[in-house]
Amino acid sequence: MLTKSPVSTNLLDRVTEAGLAWGEGTYARLAAPVGAAAFALYIVLIAVTTWFIPDANWDMLPYLAIAEEGSYPDVQALHDYAYGTVRDGVSAGEYKTLTDDSGGFRSHMAGNATDFHSLLGMYRIKFLYAEILSTMSSVMSPVEAMRVISVLSVLLFGAIALLWLRSEGALALAPVAGAVLIMAEFGDAARANTPDLLCSALYLGGLFAYVRRREVATAILLFLAFMARPDNIVFLAIFAALLVAFRQKGWGALTGFAASLVAYFAIPHWAQHPGWWPHLWFSSVEQHYNMDGFDPPFSAVVYLRALAASLVRAVSLNSWVGVSVLALAGWYATSRAGFKLDRRAGILFAALVLGALAKFTVFPIHDTRIYFPYLIPPFLLLAGPFMALWASIERRRAPVLHVVSGDEP
Repeated sequence: MLTKSPVSTNLLDRVTEAGLAWGEGTYARLAAPVGAAAFALYIVLIAVTTWFIPDANWDMLPYLAIAEEGSYPDVQALHDYAYGTVRDGVSAGEYKTLTDDSGGFRSHMAGNATDFHSLLGMYRIKFLYAEILSTMSSVMSPVEAMRVISVLSVLLFGAIALLWLRSEGALALAPVAGAVLIMAEFGDAARANTPDLLCSALYLGGLFAYVRRREVATAILLFLAFMARPDNIVFLAIFAALLVAFRQKGWGALTGFAASLVAYFAIPHWAQHPGWWPHLWFSSVEQHYNMDGFDPPFSAVVYLRALAASLVRAVSLNSWVGVSVLALAGWYATSRAGFKLDRRAGILFAALVLGALAKFTVFPIHDTRIYFPYLIPPFLLLAGPFMALWASIERRRAPVLHVVSGDEP
C-alpha cells in the first residue's frame, strides 16, 4: 500500500530535497522558454562553427567550377579558376590535402583539366546550389559564398524546427531535438560546403508547410529542395504514391512532385549527366578518372557488392541508420500508448522512412548527409504525441503523489 515517505532528519538531505523540488518545479514552469533558448544556442553555435571551422572537402572544386563555367568556356581556364579560388580560400595544409594524395585521384585531377571537366556533369545537376553560389560570388569571395550559404541553411533549418515544435506546443522537447541533431551529424553536414544542408532546410520547410496545410508553400519549397539535390525525387515519388494510395488531400505535395518529375527528365540532359549506373560506379565502386563516354555494362553482382559494402559502412561508420531506427521506436512507443499520428502526419512519416530506404537501395552510398533530409522530420512529427503522452503521465502522477504525501496512515 502507499504510505508517506519517511521524513529525513538530516539537514543536508532536507536542503538537497528542497533544492531538487525547487529545480523540478522551476523547470516545469519554464520548460518551453528554456528548451527554445537551449536549442537556439545550439543552432547559433553550429552556425559560428560552420563559418570559422569549415570543412575543406574536395567537392568544393567541382561546385565552384559549375558555378562559373559560363565565364570560363575554356576547360583549362575553368580548371585554373576552381583550383586557384580554393587555394586562395583555404589554408596551405588544406589545399595540399585536396590536391596531393601521392599520385592518386586528387593528384591526377589537380593536373588534368580535361578529366576534371568530365566529372562536372555529376555536380551540374545541383542546379539551384550552383545558381545561388554564382550569384553570391559576384559580391564576395566564392569560398566565402559557400560558407554563407551553409550558415544561412543552418539558421533556416533551426528556425523552421523551432516553429514546428512551437506549433505542436512542444518547445519543452527542443533540447531532445538538439540531441537528435547531434546524433544525425548536423554539424558535419553544416561544415561540408555542399548543397546537402540547403536541400534539408528547404525540405523541412516544405514538410512543415504540408503539415500546416499551406499547399502553395509546400509545392514551392519541395520543388526548390529537389532543384538543390534532384536525387531526392525518390522520396517525392514515394510521398506522392502514398498520398494517392490513401486518398489523402495534398495537392501542394503532388504539384511539387509533378514539377520535379518534369525537371528530373530535363536537367540530366542539360547537365550532361553520365547516367545512374556510371555515377553509382564512380561513387560506390571505383573512382573513374574520365567520365566522358564511360558506360560500364550493368552487373547485378557489382551492384549487390556495392550495396553490401555501403550498408556495412553505414551501420559501422555513420549514424543515419541508428537515427532512423530510433524514430521508428518512438513511433511504436507512442502508438502503443494510444497516442497515434493522424492520417496526414502518418503518411508523411511512412514516406520519410521508406524514402531513406529507397534512396539507399537505388543509390547505395553510406554518408549520413545524403539522408539527412529524412532524419529530423519524423521526430518533429512525433513531438505532438510525445507531449500528449507526457501530459497523460503527469495527470496520472498527480493523484498518486497526493496519496503518498497525505496524512493517512
